[in-house]
Amino acid sequence: MDAGNTPRITPQKLIELRPQSPAVLVIDVRREAVFQNAADRIAGALRRDPATVTDWAGALPAAKHIVVYCVHGHEVSQNAARALCERGFPAQFLEGGIEAWRAAGGELTPSNSLKK
Repeated sequence: MDAGNTPRITPQKLIELRPQSPAVLVIDVRREAVFQNAADRIAGALRRDPATVTDWAGALPAAKHIVVYCVHGHEVSQNAARALCERGFPAQFLEGGIEAWRAAGGELTPSNSLKK
């Protein structure tokens, strides 16, 4: 899928950026069924429903960078990042999603530690 003008970040760049900037907010926007069946998530990520971005966007903590991710970095995270950008947030989607993050050696934590 072509992400068009939606800002993106590679897993490698996010791995480099996180220790340098604690103001990176990572948000897991995998669909609910996928999230519920997932074994892990990106360490420190918030969990938000991608279908309700307009409901939760205004309550996000201040952040210099916002990175949203889904499984593969396709429409779910791209649409969430686009919706946040349209509301003035500095959002990007994670290219390749959590799968690429995992392959790049990014830090993970068990999903059951965050169940809503």
